[in-house]
This record gives sequence, structure tokens and C-alpha cells, in this order.
Amino acid sequence: MVYDYIIIGTGVAGLNAARLIPKDKKVLVLCKKSPWDCNTFWAQGGIATAVDDEDIPSHIQDTLTAGVDYNDKKAVELLSRKSLLAVKNLISSGLKFDLNAKGKLAFTKEAAHSRSRILHADGDATGRMTHLFLIQQCKHEIVTNVVVNDLLIQDDICYGVQFFTSETEQRVVYANNTIIASGGIGSLYKYHTNSTAIAGEIQGIISHKGLSLKDMEMMQFHPTVVKGTHFARKPLLSEALRGEGAHIVDENGYRFLKDYHEDGELAPRDVVSRSIFDYNQKTGLGIFLSFEEFEKEAFKKRFPNIYANLKDLGYDLPFEQVPISPAFHYAMGGIETTLDAKVKGMKNLYAVGEAACTGVHGANRLASNSLLEGLVFSQIAVEDSLKNNFKISQENYTKSIKSYVRNQKIDKDIKNNLRQIMWKSVAIVRDPKELEKALSQINEYLKQDVGRLLFLRLLTARSILQAALKRKESLGAHYIKEN
Repeated sequence: MVYDYIIIGTGVAGLNAARLIPKDKKVLVLCKKSPWDCNTFWAQGGIATAVDDEDIPSHIQDTLTAGVDYNDKKAVELLSRKSLLAVKNLISSGLKFDLNAKGKLAFTKEAAHSRSRILHADGDATGRMTHLFLIQQCKHEIVTNVVVNDLLIQDDICYGVQFFTSETEQRVVYANNTIIASGGIGSLYKYHTNSTAIAGEIQGIISHKGLSLKDMEMMQFHPTVVKGTHFARKPLLSEALRGEGAHIVDENGYRFLKDYHEDGELAPRDVVSRSIFDYNQKTGLGIFLSFEEFEKEAFKKRFPNIYANLKDLGYDLPFEQVPISPAFHYAMGGIETTLDAKVKGMKNLYAVGEAACTGVHGANRLASNSLLEGLVFSQIAVEDSLKNNFKISQENYTKSIKSYVRNQKIDKDIKNNLRQIMWKSVAIVRDPKELEKALSQINEYLKQDVGRLLFLRLLTARSILQAALKRKESLGAHYIKEN
């Protein structure tokens, strides 16, 4: 049997693609764990959109400014121009965003936006509400607890996907179109805000196939995550908090960010993360998020989930300050795509969402453009595939199907070391000597008899390190330590 589509991933990009594919098509959606084990589910801030036609140039400019003008301008124009219809389509399909006192859409402001243009749902649970809505809309087959270990590629055509169904079993499925929506690379880092299912294996497959990964050095670190919890996935404190009055202070109550950038808390994320890192290194003082500007009932109404989550951790908001530090958050780099969301050089393979590098984010993602990118480019991918109506002939795939070993005994220790190496060498501030050392260690690991999934993670880590070493000058999120 040949499917019309295989979609890898159940975040905003994958599920929106599934929603837009006609119901009469045969579609298989592959999910690594459960559908809500994805970054979309945890996204707090919201969905950025041009407010109206007049706001498009301003949204484009804000995106370019945040991305240090390293963005692909055509991709940014496409994103902003298509944002209005993408969001209207969601609303008309039934997704409810929060409204203001007049019953109109409640737009809020976040860092590096020149005006309020971010929509939110259930206060600070936009990702979760969007995800629940999209999964209810999905009428196609979803298979959970499967991990993709290979793409069947020959002569610029993707014939299908191979995946583990258990520790030892694997399966192959064929499709006319394959859409990669597998997310970023969070679990490669010791400290991150991502779902633990997000580990960059698909980027490793792309690298192994000799296809193009782009801007892999451009990794974004969120400045405000709760410090001191024992788990790798750190609780996020949304940028919207700072957009609406929360302050970053040291343990003496001093708002030091103004010493680094005139916009203080609302400077671009890379600036805020680096400033916190630098200030802590220089002074040794603890850094906190202060909510003293908020009144309790208003805070609970606007940020109900943050309030509840922090209460579970023992904090009484908005009366207490919360210790914070930066953590890995988002990959601007990824699988290089064309403006029609196709993987560069391929005829029927698409990549959308955080897995892709469309060029939209440049060297630093503008807050809340990520959910929007997932919506817009998944729609572009579906439209392009329907227009092209590409069909594979299964018998034309003549390569041998390999049988992979999922995990080896040595994998666990190497995996833990890898996360430590990435956090130390290719995080907020980078030292070329550390990068060289890390790359050499990764290459040593690649020579060992590791399981397939760790092998793919190592390839992705190597591509990040190689890209970081190649870029000699600081740019946006890629910041070289000054010796």
C-alpha cells in the first residue's frame, strides 16, 4: 500500500498539515511518543500575526531586525503576508483566542515587537489550546510510540519512511509525499525547555543522506526559565510576562539589563540571555524574575498556568521573585527548504516548523513567530503537494532496506556526555577552542558501535559544531567569546 502522505510529527506544523489535507487522501501521521509530547503543547506566549494589511511592513521589519537582517527576506514577506489568512482560517475553524473587554481579539506585546500583535489562548496556554484544537480536527490515522530511523531516498525522490515500532521491530511505509514536522533538537542540550521527545534525529538522517542543513549554529536560548528544578526540561517563564511588566533583577533588586541594552527586558532574546550569563559570571549574583508590578487576581487571570505551575513548585506569585537562568529553547537552523517548503533538491519531501530552516528567523527568532511559521509553511507544503500531485512508483526504489539496532549498552553514558558537551561548548557564549575540542569528541563517539538513534543525534550535534566553527564572527544567537 502507498499512502498519499506521511507526516512525521504531531506539533502545530504536522497537525495543521494533516488538517488541510483533503479527507479522501490516505494519510499516516507518525508520532514519537504521545501526540502532546511536542514543543507546541508547551508553548506559552502566543501566535504572532500581522494585525492588518498596514501592519505587514512593520511585522516584516521587526522580524528582520530581531534576525539581525540575516533572514531570507522573501520568506519573511511570505510569512507575514500569509499570517492574516492562516490565523483567520484557524479562528473560522473554531479555535478561540482570548478577547479583550470589548470582545475583540486581545493582542499583546513581546520583546522586539514594535506593537501589540500576539494572540493568546487561555492566557498563557496558547500552544496547548492550539494543539488540542488541531488534534480534534485530525481525521487521519495517527500511530504513536514510533521513532523514524530512515528516509527512503533515491534520485531526489523520497519513497517513504522506515521507523522503529519497538526496541527490536521496525517497519517501512511508502508514500507519494512525505512531510517532516519533527521539531528541533532540544534534548541534545543538558538544559532546555523542549519536550523530551525532541532530539534532532531527523536532522541527522538529512545530514547522512547528504542533503542540506542550514544555519545550524543559530540556536536560541530562552532567557527566563525556572532555575533549581532537577529535571532537564526546565519550566518556562513566558516572554509575555516581561512584555506586560515583569522585571529581571539581581539578588539585590537591581535591574541590570539597562546596562547592556536600552530596551532592557524587551531587548531581543539573544541579548537578554547573554546579558544574564555575563552579569552572573562577572558578579556571581543570583538572577531573578520579579512580578511586583502585577496585582494578584489580574496575574492569575492572565497567566493561569504559570501561576499554577509555580505554585506547585512552592512559589506564591506575584509576591515572590523566581530564580531564573537561560536554557536552550529553539533551533533557528534546520533542514534547508525552498519557499514552497520542499527540502532543497527533493521532488516530494517537505520540511515544516522548527525542523525546517525556511530563513524566516535569521540569526535570532522574533518572539511568537514560531507557531505562525508552523501554520503558514504547513499550508504552503500542502498546497504545493496538491498542485504537483506527485506519484511514486514503489518498484523504482531499488536500494536495500537496512535493519538497524535501536540502542546499544554504551549509548546512555555517551548521550549524557553529549548533552553536557553541547551545553558547555555551543551554548550562549562560544569559544573556538572549546568548539574544536567538542567536535573532536563527537567524531570519536561516531567511530564507536552506537545505536541508530544516538548515531543520528551525534550527526546533528556535529553539524551544529561544524557550522559554529565555520562562522568566525559573532552574529545574533551565535556569539563568539572575546579573548
